[in-house]
Amino acid sequence: MSFSHTVGHHRYVFDDLRMLMARASPLRSGDRLAGVAAANSQERVAAQMALAELPLRAFLHEAVVPYESDEVTRLIVDTHDATAFAPVAHLTLGDFRNWLLSDAADSATLSALAPGLTPEMVAAVSKLCRVQDLALIARKCSVVTRFRNTLGLPGRLATRLQPNHPTDDLAGIAASLIDGLLMGSGDAVIGINPATDNVPQVVRLLGMLDEVRQRYGMPTQSCVLTHVTNTLQAIERGAPVDLVFQSIGGTEATNRSFGIDLALLAQARDAALSLQRGAVFDDGTRGQHVMYFETGQGSALSANAHFGCDQQTIEARAYAVARHFQPLLVNTVVGFIGPEYLFDGKQILRAGLEDHFCGKLLGLPMGCDVCYTNHAEADSDDMDALLTLLCTAGVNFIMGIPGADDIMLNYQSTSFHDALAMRQLLGLRAAPEFEDWLLRTGIREAGGALRLASALPATFVPAIRRLEGS
Repeated sequence: MSFSHTVGHHRYVFDDLRMLMARASPLRSGDRLAGVAAANSQERVAAQMALAELPLRAFLHEAVVPYESDEVTRLIVDTHDATAFAPVAHLTLGDFRNWLLSDAADSATLSALAPGLTPEMVAAVSKLCRVQDLALIARKCSVVTRFRNTLGLPGRLATRLQPNHPTDDLAGIAASLIDGLLMGSGDAVIGINPATDNVPQVVRLLGMLDEVRQRYGMPTQSCVLTHVTNTLQAIERGAPVDLVFQSIGGTEATNRSFGIDLALLAQARDAALSLQRGAVFDDGTRGQHVMYFETGQGSALSANAHFGCDQQTIEARAYAVARHFQPLLVNTVVGFIGPEYLFDGKQILRAGLEDHFCGKLLGLPMGCDVCYTNHAEADSDDMDALLTLLCTAGVNFIMGIPGADDIMLNYQSTSFHDALAMRQLLGLRAAPEFEDWLLRTGIREAGGALRLASALPATFVPAIRRLEGS
């Protein structure tokens, strides 16, 4: 099915839905690299206007990646909830954008709608949105998840404490860990990217994190961000696995490049659930969200698995994979792959807001690693702008890294101080169970302020002394 729109005296023709969405996508270097971007701003506007006139139902009848050859497409089509979709089924995409901005689209309505939306629908409507639209709509989406604490509640901002070390030195990791905890970081997860990625090392790091968690009674969860097959082996060896991590993509071929498929993810989720490590909450339910996924625009193109689609549409399809496994956390690592895909601060900012918007509309607990590599045309001012916008948009969590500089992965992200600044600026708070723990330990004072280092909580003095002597 082809589409067309006339701008001025020129008629633009788009051969299929895949081409229409690619040409309508705001400019980014990865789409130019793939050869799918609009030739100029005029063609982009023509594609956006044609897209706005498209009925939402059209996305149920034309796949951008073939159904027969792609299990992600089959997952999207076969699990679509027609009943949930019914309230908006009569709308065009442009009307859908207007409805999303209206008072009729409140938090409860959007939660009920989420199973009826496909990734292609939300990716397409994001292409019609301004930056403020992306923030306003996403802010209305509330996605709450639980393992040992409650994440995603309105007015809350959680952080992943990321104490990476270039040699996986336990004292170095512990130093970063204590630094983050003393600044109120770590309620989303304490997550290590291992420098040496093998099963014995994963088991060693998991044991260390669990020992620290239990010693201080922290209501949070830990994770070593290794391949899912390593986590399965760690579970078999009796390691204390809270969350299963995996990078995922929006096509079967992308996921194959990561060494995974949907069946393997299901096996890993079942294995983690069988451990029953989640907390039992006051309502008698146990925390059952055990998956942690990371994504990023450009991964499909890197694997030559994008099928001629724009990178943002493929990114949104990764969220269908995540949604199927009911994760605790989904993190778009927005600027990590590099300027080949997101060239500068402007492109990174737009991409981060799009990813958060699309994930939240699909019912996911979205976080964002607000980050860039040192060879991108971006700096910390760009990241401050994106961070502030995401926090106003209701992002579930961000990264907490010592000095915002990951010395193992060699990229720039957000610091413990950045999270404190956002909480103070916007009146946001940590996850409730973690906030209570900060108060009990003396890290946080009544009223919300953190204690100064000169008044270090007695709980942590032995740990500091051990580090000083190591």
